[in-house]
Amino acid sequence: MTEKVDTESFKVLERLRELRVSHRDLDYLIDRLQDDPMVDQLRIRRLKKRRLLLKDMIMTLESEMIPDLDA
Repeated sequence: MTEKVDTESFKVLERLRELRVSHRDLDYLIDRLQDDPMVDQLRIRRLKKRRLLLKDMIMTLESEMIPDLDA
């Protein structure tokens, strides 16, 4: 007997992993750039906005993975 594999779940998990890695990398980059007085503050603000967007995307995907429960 063959069982169906839920490939959509794997896609969501892979996307979550990619987003988390990107968020972590941005976090590291922002920390490094903030230590450098020669870095443009506008660039840091843009990176922080991007990091926040990634965080929101992660939270949205995570909340979609929670199964709906009938009350």
